[in-house]
Amino acid sequence: MKTATKLEAAAELIPEGSVLLIGGFMAVGTPERMIDALVARGVGGFTVVANDTAMPGHGIGKLVTAGLVSKAIVSHIGLNPETQAKMIAGEMEVELVPQGTLVERIRAGGVGLGGVLTATGLGTPVEDGKQIIEIDGKKFLLEKPIRGDFALIAAKQADYKGNLEYALTAHNFNPVMALAADTVIAEPHVIVPVGAIPPDAVKTPGILVDHLLEREH
Repeated sequence: MKTATKLEAAAELIPEGSVLLIGGFMAVGTPERMIDALVARGVGGFTVVANDTAMPGHGIGKLVTAGLVSKAIVSHIGLNPETQAKMIAGEMEVELVPQGTLVERIRAGGVGLGGVLTATGLGTPVEDGKQIIEIDGKKFLLEKPIRGDFALIAAKQADYKGNLEYALTAHNFNPVMALAADTVIAEPHVIVPVGAIPPDAVKTPGILVDHLLEREH
C-alpha cells in the first residue's frame, strides 16, 4: 500500500527553481490543492510546463498571480491577461509550443526518445534556432524532449496502491506527464480500495506515483 502524503509536506518537497509539469486543460484536471499549498509556501522561480496558464484565480493562474513562475512552456496564454502582462513587462519568460508538439515532447521525455520530428512550425518563428532535418525530400523540425523535476497531476480517483483514473479532459496531459518527471505527486479527488478501479480504467499505474496526497475530508 502507498502511504498518503500530507499536502504541506508535499509542497515542502519542491525546491525553488524546480521544473514543474502541471496537468490540466484550462484548469480542468489541475491539482488545485497542491497549487494552493505552493502559493501559501511562497517559494517560486518555477519553470512550469503545461498546456496553458489557465485564468487568474484558477489553476496555474494562481502561481502566475503570486509571482512564482519565472518561465512558462505552454501552448497558449490567451485566457490569462496576467501572464500576457508579465511576458510583455519582461517579468516572466514564455515559450509558446504548438499543442500537439508540446504533448509529444513530454511523451518523448517520458519514454526516452531523443526527440520528435514534426513539420508543425516550419516557416514560422517556431523554427528559430532549431535543427531542420530532411527525410525523403520532406523537411521536419527536431523538437527536443521535455522532462520535469516534478509532475503535479490530478486524478478522478486513486486506489491505495496509487493507481490513477482520470475523467474527461484530465486525460489530455496528466497521464503523459506522469511518465516524464523524476517525482510524481498525485492529487486524487477520492481514494478507494484496491480493486474498485477497473484495470482498463487505470491510466497511470501506481508504480509511477511517488506521493499520493491525502484526500479532502
